[in-house]
Amino acid sequence: MIKVGIIGATGYTGADLVRLIKRHPQAELAILTSQSYVGEKYSDIYPHLNKLVDLECSEQDISLIVEKSDVIFTALPHGLSMDIVAEANKAGKKVIDLGADFRLDDSSLYEEWYNVTHSQVELIKKAAYGLPELNKEAIEKAEIIGNPGCFPTSILLAFAPLLKNKLIDPQSIIIDSKTGVSGGGRGLKLPFHYAECNENVKAYNLGVHRHTPEIEQELSKLAGDNVEAFFTPHLIPMTRGILSTTYSKLIKDIDEEEVHRLYSEFYADKQFVRVLPLGRFPETKWVAGSNFCDIGIKIDQRTNRAIIVSAIDNLLKGSSSQAIQNMNLIFGLPEEMGIDAPGMYL
Repeated sequence: MIKVGIIGATGYTGADLVRLIKRHPQAELAILTSQSYVGEKYSDIYPHLNKLVDLECSEQDISLIVEKSDVIFTALPHGLSMDIVAEANKAGKKVIDLGADFRLDDSSLYEEWYNVTHSQVELIKKAAYGLPELNKEAIEKAEIIGNPGCFPTSILLAFAPLLKNKLIDPQSIIIDSKTGVSGGGRGLKLPFHYAECNENVKAYNLGVHRHTPEIEQELSKLAGDNVEAFFTPHLIPMTRGILSTTYSKLIKDIDEEEVHRLYSEFYADKQFVRVLPLGRFPETKWVAGSNFCDIGIKIDQRTNRAIIVSAIDNLLKGSSSQAIQNMNLIFGLPEEMGIDAPGMYL
């Protein structure tokens, strides 16, 4: 059994990690840490795990975590994982970072967008970008995984076949994404209070969202050229989910049926990407509680644009279940192990 340590286990992504690892046939929970709930029983914090998870939350003692774990998940805000990852890597432990500290290849870009000095620049070279559908071979050999952000996951999977087949102008990319309030985390923040976000939709962080350099970095790799994307996120009054509607200018004469065929072939062996029939477009309800990404395709012949719509659960495919998908690849397990359950429609 793979012994799992989770640092930052009491946030929303941490809670989903705990729940999923509990049902994983080849992994077991070894240690859970929390800054706020040291000494408290985990199931007292999350009562839905009563009689399932009896561990108490431990303090963040990296030497103890390393001793008890084969793989360590760091579910922490940006800037807090890099030194922990360094200690774990030095001890020969695999690390999957669910924060932003190892997603960007360029440390200066990280420092510019996150306003934090990166203390482990050399380790960035060891990290693989953890989007399994596009980077499986690198993940399998990696010691450190930078688990992708939730918005980038939905966006990169939407664009990959178009960019790989050089069907669109890479400088024409426009992205409109909508996310549920769980993306803001469990801490108390005014924009996520019920009275503030209920019956309300708003755009936020226009032009300055911190996922932008990650999106552009990975789109550029797919395109083989520098990409500047226009990305606008919106907060909507639901708990889970991201719906991304993407627009780009076609540079080849191609019809909708051919684009659909290309997407179906591109993702034919990717269990967790579902290319929907033409004329059908994803909804967040269809993927909530699952590791799936659903994709719908429309070619607007009047404007010669490709419109690709994708939907994921931001806490799962956008975070925790994708992290376990990466763990499975690192340890040579079937990619879908422990995360292949369907979502919950209601």
